[in-house]
Amino acid sequence: MDERDRRPDGQDRGADGQDRLAERFETHRGHLRAVAYRMLGSLSEADDAVQEAWLRLSRADVRGVENLAGWLTTVVSRLCLDMLRTRAARREDLVGQDLPDHIGNSGDGGGGDGGDPEREAVLVDSVGRALLVVLDTLGPAERIAFVLHDMFAVPFDQIAPVVERSPATTKKLASRARGKVRGTPAVPAAELARHRRVVDAFLAASRSGDLDAILAVLATDVVRRADRAALPPGVPAEVRGARAVAKGVVVFGRRARFAEPALVDGAMGAVVAPGGRLLLVLTFTFAVTGEGEKIVGYEVIADPARLRRLDLAALETVRGLTGRVVPRNIGALPPGAEEEDSRHSGIRSGPDRTSDPR
Repeated sequence: MDERDRRPDGQDRGADGQDRLAERFETHRGHLRAVAYRMLGSLSEADDAVQEAWLRLSRADVRGVENLAGWLTTVVSRLCLDMLRTRAARREDLVGQDLPDHIGNSGDGGGGDGGDPEREAVLVDSVGRALLVVLDTLGPAERIAFVLHDMFAVPFDQIAPVVERSPATTKKLASRARGKVRGTPAVPAAELARHRRVVDAFLAASRSGDLDAILAVLATDVVRRADRAALPPGVPAEVRGARAVAKGVVVFGRRARFAEPALVDGAMGAVVAPGGRLLLVLTFTFAVTGEGEKIVGYEVIADPARLRRLDLAALETVRGLTGRVVPRNIGALPPGAEEEDSRHSGIRSGPDRTSDPR
């Protein structure tokens, strides 16, 4: 090989060497995108982080790296942390945005960030809308610590260098984030479960436009209130009576496919989050009637200031990678992404400082 095909450090940088490196990187792309998407909540930003990781890999000497997936996860995590800090510094307000027409009429849309709608819809479903909304309320270091530890089973002593904290402080960050994600129910578990069934039925009927099914979960004297920002021009902010409210649900129907039950101030509610970005919150009031549990009132909240004051938490839980109870599917990769084995959860490459992925 000509000496010009080698880096000054001796690493092969010829076409064959770069091709082999690119092939190794591609085997980890799905895992890296899954990590970055959960950290950023935006497909386009996640893809930017993954692409930057490739650029850094292509310039780095990684001959001494035994765990390339771990090395790349470190790079992506640090890039995402920087992006989250920049987002926070700019005080980007991602709640209460208008619903773009293309989101209301077609796919999930990714919150209008220019990503692939179908691909982002798969990612949203793999994580959960409510969880994505709650993750957006976490601080940058909290989110990184929670995602790496609770979603991908990375030990705290390996996360600590990424967030530039001690392992003990990193553990506290993840614990605080976990508390926010889970929330604290204000009603007994049995009551919450009953309310959940009613909300599930309401959302399912709203999506299908089934007027009789909507009426089946509404009390006769139900009241619907809504912020003006949530309503088309000319629609009253308050509507009374089951028949009138049910007919009005058609207005909400196109957005119902972006809705998911969530804990709202400790009670059963729902978030409407195209692309995982919060647009509306629904709060409900329930009562037991002769025909069972019914919705006697609900409110549609769209005002950004009101949305920011709400305490939102995810509801769905399953056993995650670490064996603890964590929000649903957070250890799962989207369809098509290669499943990583357990050795990939480590994010440090070893003692070789020449390959430190900063």
